[in-house]
Amino acid sequence: MESRGAKEDKSIELAFRRICDGHNLLKTNFPFEILIKKKDANSTGLQFADLCARPIGRNHLDFNNSERKLNRAFEVLKLKFYCEGGRLNVGNNYLNYGLNILPEK
Repeated sequence: MESRGAKEDKSIELAFRRICDGHNLLKTNFPFEILIKKKDANSTGLQFADLCARPIGRNHLDFNNSERKLNRAFEVLKLKFYCEGGRLNVGNNYLNYGLNILPEK
């Protein structure tokens, strides 16, 4: 993960550790460790994750907005998600299959 600042990094690390310690939907411990890198590391993987995460986040946050604009980047990404019914149903019924929104309301 890219560093956001000392306060934000500590908050995110705490939330990550809680999830890995079993405070999650499955009530399962996960053996993951968080690694926070400064932006000057210029990691290709982090850049790729950012290119995917922003359109997904914007689509979710803007979902009920009456002035919602077409999110072309999300429209491309949703064709890549695993869907109920597999490849025969590309772009449909991907929520809770290939795309999970956490925390659930």
